[in-house]
Amino acid sequence: MTRIKTLNLVLLATLVWAAFNPALSDVQAQRKTPISIRPSILAGTWYPGSPDTLRKTILNFLRRANVQPTEGALKAIIVPHAGYRYSGQVAAHAYKLLRARHFSRVILIGPSHRIPFEGVSVNLQEGYRTPLGIVRVDVDMAKAILRAAPSIHWYQNAHAAEHSLEIQLPFLQTVLKDFVIVPILMGSQDYKTCKMLSRVLSSIVSSAGNTLLLASSDLSHYHDYLTAKRLDSRFIELVKKMDTQGLYEALRTGLCEACGGGPVITVLLVSKALGANRVVILNAANSGDVTGEKHTVVGYMAGAVFTSFGKGQHPK
Repeated sequence: MTRIKTLNLVLLATLVWAAFNPALSDVQAQRKTPISIRPSILAGTWYPGSPDTLRKTILNFLRRANVQPTEGALKAIIVPHAGYRYSGQVAAHAYKLLRARHFSRVILIGPSHRIPFEGVSVNLQEGYRTPLGIVRVDVDMAKAILRAAPSIHWYQNAHAAEHSLEIQLPFLQTVLKDFVIVPILMGSQDYKTCKMLSRVLSSIVSSAGNTLLLASSDLSHYHDYLTAKRLDSRFIELVKKMDTQGLYEALRTGLCEACGGGPVITVLLVSKALGANRVVILNAANSGDVTGEKHTVVGYMAGAVFTSFGKGQHPK
């Protein structure tokens, strides 16, 4: 076999291997593809594609959300990420809190559903497009997070395919005026990764004013209605107690379920490090409450994490 043929075979093998290795493919994409705007992958399906219809849909959800005034400084929210038909009304209970507050930055943490990878990925693209416009990414903070630990990467393909963060953006665009985001996906949701990411974020957020943390997660998946209610009640109980270790063990052993359990645990850990000591459960339901089909449902919860001090923080 000639040297040229050998080189060609090696090159072919490398390309085939890279095609089935998302991490490597992303690294190569980062070197060749300029930083750009991430297009919407949900407009017209998971939420309305028309700007007017989308805005009216969200305003209607917010109007129907009954949220009592809450004392203390708001540090984080926990919101679901299903299509608006199913979980939009639950999510609106958390987003309604933001109307009376000002945040200039939102750090969104969600699970990676479609692209597997180890560790954490922070997106360095310049922005996310929705029918309501472009949401800018705080690239400087994203780079600072990326540099903070060896298990934090940028896997653009994972962000390109993921719905758990994009689904939050039209709500944020409706309730906040001038803000940037830091999009983070967790490929690993073990407790060690949660603690690592929480340490990084705690040190960075402590000196970054007007920053809100957001954990994106649905709860139990595809159980009958009563089983889902039991599983979700356990999750809610542990979140309300801010018992991160207990929540991790309950998720690990199947006592409750949440596709974004890692993001929720991480946000609770960061919030506690920033002085938060109270979770308010704003609303909970499942898809059976919306569709009436209770044979197999998905659970949703909206919650908010507060400190017991800082009355009226971030007023408009």
